[in-house]
Amino acid sequence: MNDYKDWLEAELQETLDEDIEIELEDAALSEEIRRIYRSQHPDQMDRKLYFRELLRLQSELIRLQDWVSHHKERVVVLFEGRDSAGKGGAIKRITQRLNPRVARVVALPAPSDREKTQWYFQRYVPHLPAGGEIVLFDRSWYNRAGVERVMGFATEDQVEQFFQDVPEFERMLVRSGIRLVKYWFSITDEEQQMRFQMRIHDPLKQWKLSPMDLQSRIRWEAYTKAKEDMFERTNIPEAPWYIVPGNDKKRARLNCIDHLLGMIPYGDVPHDQITLPDRVFNPDYEREVLPRELYVPQKY
Repeated sequence: MNDYKDWLEAELQETLDEDIEIELEDAALSEEIRRIYRSQHPDQMDRKLYFRELLRLQSELIRLQDWVSHHKERVVVLFEGRDSAGKGGAIKRITQRLNPRVARVVALPAPSDREKTQWYFQRYVPHLPAGGEIVLFDRSWYNRAGVERVMGFATEDQVEQFFQDVPEFERMLVRSGIRLVKYWFSITDEEQQMRFQMRIHDPLKQWKLSPMDLQSRIRWEAYTKAKEDMFERTNIPEAPWYIVPGNDKKRARLNCIDHLLGMIPYGDVPHDQITLPDRVFNPDYEREVLPRELYVPQKY
């Protein structure tokens, strides 16, 4: 029994270590960058409180997942916002403990030459959920109203056509039974600049800085105007926008998850009781010794 307790304690500790590893996002930052960041964020949420609330909300997400799977519901959640606003971090915490066969993330690359000739929404439709699935779009069809418009990848006629089409497209999704939730992660100009500077000085995050991200700093005001236009023309009763203040990453994640849970009337579903079956032992079976070259070298 004591051996079992020791094993269970080790497993729980390993799980906690994984959580901490995910949370250590600024591990490679210089002390100067850390000092500047902390001076700009004096009201940091207590880490113990954050983890306690995160685990509680993630346990509710598992209940939501089971309910969606049992009732063959279809859920689509859109995550939009400025570059470095915290969309990816929120998505990571939502899906961290969920079954990837039920909850999956869609983050499409730039369209191919063939896709550019398709009906605009065509490349997104195949990723919509079937019964019992949750799909989280890390950026979505709203690329046309944001980056494509600001960067000149879409003409004004194409943008206008998008604004005319998207309300009816989303109404069609809702009428079909899809539960559609749209989030916009909002940060200040100063906060975005701070986060970009942190990425520049963090070798573990430099890959997150694309040429489009750097252009977003130059075109802050153009993105603001595009966002305001997008809200005005696509905030429909069937699929309204919900703004997540993102300057405080921890609070943004918790608030987003809590709100998402409140948007869906999930509940408990019946579960078969799980019992671990006894292993079958065959006295004639002898395990073969595999060649050493098949094993990963034990360096640690």
